[in-house]
Amino acid sequence: MNALIETNFTGLTFLKKGKVRDIYDVGEHLLFVATDRLSAFDVVMPQGIPGKGKVLTQISAFWFEQTKDIVPNHVVSTNVDEFPAVCAPYREELRGRSMLVKKSQPLSVECIVRGYISGSGWQDYRSTGAVCGIPLPAGLVESQRLPEPIFTPSTKADVGIHDENIPFAKMVEREGKETAEKVRELSIRIYRRASEIAEAKGIIIADTKMEFGLMDGQLIIIDELLTPDSSRFWPRATYAPGKAQNSYDKQFIRDYLLSINFNKQPPGPVMPEDVLQRTAELYHRAVFELTGKNVE
Repeated sequence: MNALIETNFTGLTFLKKGKVRDIYDVGEHLLFVATDRLSAFDVVMPQGIPGKGKVLTQISAFWFEQTKDIVPNHVVSTNVDEFPAVCAPYREELRGRSMLVKKSQPLSVECIVRGYISGSGWQDYRSTGAVCGIPLPAGLVESQRLPEPIFTPSTKADVGIHDENIPFAKMVEREGKETAEKVRELSIRIYRRASEIAEAKGIIIADTKMEFGLMDGQLIIIDELLTPDSSRFWPRATYAPGKAQNSYDKQFIRDYLLSINFNKQPPGPVMPEDVLQRTAELYHRAVFELTGKNVE
């Protein structure tokens, strides 16, 4: 299976290229196409992970369905046979890796919920005793479960630029008190629901990043949801606080980049095939363990 790095659907109106997704305007709705592009440390790598876009689409669809009673989402259909006629020439390329979605006005922040202390949160805690300004109990160890999930918003950066954590007060300034508080509540509810479902399937969701938008004045959840790209997934069977954990995501990629002292600036380096293959296996294992289905 070859990795799909770029799309070029000349009959469709191209709108935006993200780190992973290409977005097209198809009239009433948008078409989100998840490529196999890979980003690490906010840098898009020159190689992709075969099937990754299909994994992300299938996992997002699963979670949108599991959480739709908490907050509406932007999904119209994931069935390419139901897409507008203009998409028909590209049906097979789109199959399994695309979503027809509602148009909305995205909020200006990304919504991060942390249930465990890891990554940049762990570094922050070691320095300040807090994560993004939220004080935490003394004596926590790396990867420890927090007493309660915490909400730590960040700015939304363009490709190649790092996101920046911001205090909740800054989110209130950007989005207004009512919207900010509602989004915080919804984000934590979604995280709690997903954590319960995932743990029953042997996966710990350490933290996750969500995006919300406004459609006709109503908050909806958009983009992707609870994927290995937007979350830290840990196997419950090997979980052991006090150290970094095994992961279902880009662990091998990050480890390799750190081993070569990658400066976290574009362009990304060419990576060994075995690193790409081991990463692909993790993505495919995650979708099977969550949904019980393999990606074709």
